[in-house]
Amino acid sequence: MRKRLLCVLLAALCLLTACQKAPEPVEFSTFSMNTFMSFAFYGEGETENQRVQDRVNVTLRRLDSLFCVNNEYGDVNQINRSEGRRVKVDAPTAEVLSRSLELCELTGGALDITAYPAVKAWGFTQEEHRVPSPGELAELAGKIDYTAVGLEGEWVTLPAGMELDLGAVAKGYAGDQLDQIMRDAGISSALLNLGESTIVAVGGKQDGSPWRIGVVDPARPESYFAVVELEDMAMGTSGGYQRYFEQDGVTYWHILDPETAAPARSGLASVTVAAPSALTCDGLSTALFVMGLEDGTQFWRDHRELEFEAVFVTEEGEIYRTAGLTGRFSLAEGYEDREVTVLE
Repeated sequence: MRKRLLCVLLAALCLLTACQKAPEPVEFSTFSMNTFMSFAFYGEGETENQRVQDRVNVTLRRLDSLFCVNNEYGDVNQINRSEGRRVKVDAPTAEVLSRSLELCELTGGALDITAYPAVKAWGFTQEEHRVPSPGELAELAGKIDYTAVGLEGEWVTLPAGMELDLGAVAKGYAGDQLDQIMRDAGISSALLNLGESTIVAVGGKQDGSPWRIGVVDPARPESYFAVVELEDMAMGTSGGYQRYFEQDGVTYWHILDPETAAPARSGLASVTVAAPSALTCDGLSTALFVMGLEDGTQFWRDHRELEFEAVFVTEEGEIYRTAGLTGRFSLAEGYEDREVTVLE
């Protein structure tokens, strides 16, 4: 009798377990930093989940206000209008400037946050595109120099006639901050999509598997050619397909070479970077695009301390990936026959 009762109880327990639904993620979206962002996380309760959403939205509004070049009262706008005077900035601005300037130095200026006048001259800020003359480009290139940015604590100095822009790193910095918000709330599974190919994976999926993120095909931006598996990692992509215009049969994209103040012609169509820090991903994807395949690969070899891996796609459609993505990189359906060169 006892054995029969035990069997009945076990059967009931199995039935109850089977009927339990898997937890549903909390999903919400917002528009910030001039892009659409979406978030999904697995929380512990309705009240705490709402607190997390509120913290995310408040953080994004604050950072957007500080970093937006067009916000009259924002830190970046104040720096650009300072005419060489010292400007006191908020702690997040000082932090993102410090980290950005470190990347500018590490990449030998391939990433340069003072290229804003050139970006404006090409019309990418207001989408009123034009091709500057060679003389204008030479003058603009002379005003691009991250080493001229002075940063002492929360005080910033920028020479008159120069302007900076944090567009290459702002969403990455925001992603790192939102990652920390999730972890502080005890959330161990979340996917944060900050738009324009900036992704942060907090932990993995609820079932223990990693998040699977598609890598856009620069030749066909409506599809993706590969999948990268992420767990406690971020991913950022820079590509000429993201923002560009055509004139007289020539394509001009928004990723500029600081040395020429013109669109970078490195032979690459896109670069995807995976790393623990989203700011590192965004900043390096831009820098590696400017460097090109050979110099970008050497930079990866020389800077293992940054803990990043990369996927390069050339303008001819060739695919290269770094060795650290082994087991985490796969070609998508329809692209299985493409050759992938592993960089050692």
